[in-house]
Parts: sequence; C-alpha cells; structure tokens
Amino acid sequence: MGRGKIQIKRIENKTTRQVTFSKRRSGLLKKTHELSVLCDAQIGLIIFSSTGKLCQYCTEPFRMEQLIERYQKVSGTRIDPDQHDGREQIYAEMAMLKRETLRLQVSMQRYTGEDLSSLRYEDLDQLEKELERSVKKVRDRKNELLQQQLDNLRRKERMLEEENSSMYRWIQEHRAAIEYHQAAMEAKQVEHQVVDQIPLYGEHPCSVLQLATFPPDIQPYHLQLAQPSFQD
Repeated sequence: MGRGKIQIKRIENKTTRQVTFSKRRSGLLKKTHELSVLCDAQIGLIIFSSTGKLCQYCTEPFRMEQLIERYQKVSGTRIDPDQHDGREQIYAEMAMLKRETLRLQVSMQRYTGEDLSSLRYEDLDQLEKELERSVKKVRDRKNELLQQQLDNLRRKERMLEEENSSMYRWIQEHRAAIEYHQAAMEAKQVEHQVVDQIPLYGEHPCSVLQLATFPPDIQPYHLQLAQPSFQD
C-alpha cells in the first residue's frame, strides 16, 4: 500500500514542524552531497530554520565564500564595494544568529534537567509548570492512541464473533448433508475393504475346488478312456 500524499502547507504544530524540518534537512543534505560527488558539481547550500538556526553545505575543498563570490560574478549581483555596511550587516546578522542559537541550546538543556544552577526559584517554578503542561499533552496523546487501539481491537472482536456465528449457522443448516456425505464415504471405504479381501482368480487354484468336497461315504467316479477293438 503506497503512502498518501502530504498536502504542502505550513505545519501548524510546532513540535511536528521541528521534527519534519530535522528529518527533511538531513535528507536534503544527504542528496546534496550525493549530487556533488556523483556529478562533480560545486554546490553551496544555506538553510535557516524557523528558529533562525543556520545549516549549510559546501562542496569540498571549496569554501562558502568562494561559491558566493562565483555566484555573484555569474549572476551579476556582486555587492558594490562602496557599500561598506554590506559585510558589516552580514556579520551582525551572523552574530545575532549565533546568540540566538546559544540561547536555544541553553533553553533545551534546561528542559532536559541540565545546567539548572543558574536559574532562580521563579524560573524553576515556571519551568516546572511548562514541563507539567508538556507531560499532560503527552499523556493525553498517549491515552488517545490507546483508546484508538482499543476501539480497533473491539471492532475486530465483533467481526470475529459475527464470522463465528455465521459459520455455526451454516454448519447447523448443512449438518444433514454433511452427515450423509460422511456416511457415504464410510460405506465406500467398507466396500473397498471387502473387495480387497476376495482373492483374485489364479492366486489360490485349489481354494475353489475345496469348496465342493465329497462326503466320506461316497466314492468319486473315475473316468477311463475306451480302447478301440481291432478284432472286428
């Protein structure tokens, strides 16, 4: 059975969106590397996640800056050297992204129970409430899946009971025919056994003659051949 088509639109659930991004990003990077190696292509890939995390791939032994400069030359979109704030703006954005990435990593460590020494009591209380809400959502989803599995098992149970009842009714309706068929089969087996016990002609040449025996007081006749007389 083939996989169903996924509608291409923004995933509203944040957790599902992050999981999907992580899986598809890995696949994209893998395919990019394979295309670069197999076809000897020079590829530069830049990815920014919805949280601002940077992921990139560059064909070795080149650097991303070299590929970007080559792209600018070929496409005619080279940055004007007089615009000194161009590179500065890029560096500022990169620094901001690094700070945001570090903040997110620290936040994830807190959710896993790591590096809690720097948190205040209010922060710990807020973190506890968030974790409890997350656990409640996980439990609700787990109970929902368990209920779906239970409903499926009940439907299968009802289907099996209906099939069993139908089979029982069919057997009851055709019991006479089944018994007659079984009796006919048994009669044929007995008939075959009796026929097999009767000896075939030529197997015992004296058995048939022994059936007609003479009484002891009666002498059997002996036939003698008449001899011709030559005196006449």
